Amino acid sequence: MAGSSPAPVDNAPAAAAAVAAVPEAAAAPAAAPATSEVDDNILPGRHWIAQAENDADSFVDSVGDETTASLRSSIRNYREINGRTYHGEVGQAEYWGPNDDRAQEGLDIHHHACFLMLGQELHLAPLQEGIQKVLDIGTGTGIWAIDFADEFPGAEVIGTDVSPIQPSWIPPNLKFEIDDCTREWTYAENSIDYVHTRWLIGSIADWTALFKEAFKCLKPGGYLESHEPSSGFENQGEPLDQKSALAQWGKFFVKGGLKFGRPFTVFEEHIQRKAMEAAGFVDIEEREIINPVGNWPADPKTKEIAQFSEATFLEDPKGYIAFFAHALDWTTEEIEMYLLQFRRELKSSNHRAFYRHRVVWGKKPLV
Repeated sequence: MAGSSPAPVDNAPAAAAAVAAVPEAAAAPAAAPATSEVDDNILPGRHWIAQAENDADSFVDSVGDETTASLRSSIRNYREINGRTYHGEVGQAEYWGPNDDRAQEGLDIHHHACFLMLGQELHLAPLQEGIQKVLDIGTGTGIWAIDFADEFPGAEVIGTDVSPIQPSWIPPNLKFEIDDCTREWTYAENSIDYVHTRWLIGSIADWTALFKEAFKCLKPGGYLESHEPSSGFENQGEPLDQKSALAQWGKFFVKGGLKFGRPFTVFEEHIQRKAMEAAGFVDIEEREIINPVGNWPADPKTKEIAQFSEATFLEDPKGYIAFFAHALDWTTEEIEMYLLQFRRELKSSNHRAFYRHRVVWGKKPLV
């Protein structure tokens, strides 16, 4: 599936969504690159050390440096890579992002950026007010599930993740479970009204298998909703220099995803829609949103989205790339020099960075 060519998709709703999200950027960005056009040629780590040595400008970082079961002590035996902790069940559930305190702060900032990006909505699927059971896959810090449980107090909400990093003070209608979504789900068939997933990119080898599990557990008429980003940054106006740190950012993930068999080109390949169709969902709809990053938008609401998005990346850029940089045998110094340039470019007035975000939702047939 990861190597297939993208199918044609009607992008009229996507264009309308882009206009709503980023008024001044809607007309400028070109269409998202096709899979074959995604370049994974990444510069070696030593390039960034050499660039730092040749650059006289200083830069100060403004942010600073097995099945559903009860908690097992082994789950807390996190791996440590480049000074950061990651989920420890190697060979089973695999997630590329860290799960330490700094990463959790970044996840919560990102949640707020997504909330603003959707017009202060937690979902786009047309849910009924009387929904009874909701499942949030890859819940992370659990912040989406907490907000959803507050908004729908009559629904039972379950958030699942491979790492036990969720808070204990939660709404009474919410519970968290440690579970690997890439295995067979243990929930009863036809028992769930709504399944929500967000940013599972790089964690799933077989998206069709994942969505088939959701299909099996959903009630007839229930919805699956998937949120996934593009693999890298683009720039409004002039294309990014492919040797820039911003352009190189996405290459870490494309190359890393290929190496570990978990694609980061979910957006570019339209994998969400394809997998939903293959799993049997109907009435599939999607919205593509242009998500600005930085201080460049003029519209106040758009600027707020862009500022929170920038804060997401500046809070923990090392957490994003460290796993793959380590896999590519980069040294700590090489990682730090790359991140120095990345922060500089992201905050520079010379760039008007954005990435794309696609929300896809589909319904399980009534019969």
